[in-house]
Amino acid sequence: MLVASSPEAAKELLKTHDIKFASRPKLRIPNILSYGSNDIVFSPYGENWRQLKSIAVVHLLNNTRVQSFQQVREKEVAFMVDEIKKSCGSLVDLNELIFCLTNNIVSRVNLGRTYGGLKFEDIMDRFLHLLGGFHVGSYIPWLAWIDRLSGLEKKAHKVVKEFDDFLERVVEEHVDKRRGVDTLCSEDHDLVDILLDVQRDNAIGFTFHRDVIKALILVTSGTHTL
Repeated sequence: MLVASSPEAAKELLKTHDIKFASRPKLRIPNILSYGSNDIVFSPYGENWRQLKSIAVVHLLNNTRVQSFQQVREKEVAFMVDEIKKSCGSLVDLNELIFCLTNNIVSRVNLGRTYGGLKFEDIMDRFLHLLGGFHVGSYIPWLAWIDRLSGLEKKAHKVVKEFDDFLERVVEEHVDKRRGVDTLCSEDHDLVDILLDVQRDNAIGFTFHRDVIKALILVTSGTHTL
């Protein structure tokens, strides 16, 4: 870790030599959780990161695409308001309602439908806890053995295996849905479909495999919930 303690030093780091300091360190636990740092957040700076960023900005997060999901947002907000109305003046847990609202919107936009239940919530909770937790090896590399001894790495491998099984089913559902269909209705087009289109058409001249698709789904789903 490097601290810039003066305007001159900050200019050297952020402007004069910005490319040399643009990359993230490869952190052990996030690396496990993000398919070997194959997402936008933890991928090292370089051509691969630029291509992933291009996919996100051009195909996933452009203004037209964001506006196309307005109906999803409106329906989920209306559903939350109805739940509050049904409470008939009794106490309402707004934290839970807002969490469900966010989760439902992100799930429908990213995956095409909502995914709930205690098992999914448990996986998501453990994933976010590990991602946002303190990992000794990330700050003091020669003490990384502590993360192994404490069981942190084992927990990370376990939760990413469960998440991978879930995401694999989601992607396969989308692949099955697309079989024998030339084009999908725009209303049925979620972010997984968009990524599969980009992979199929190779429109940006950058070939990416299934794990990259799942890593991008993770970063657009998990970090929004975080």
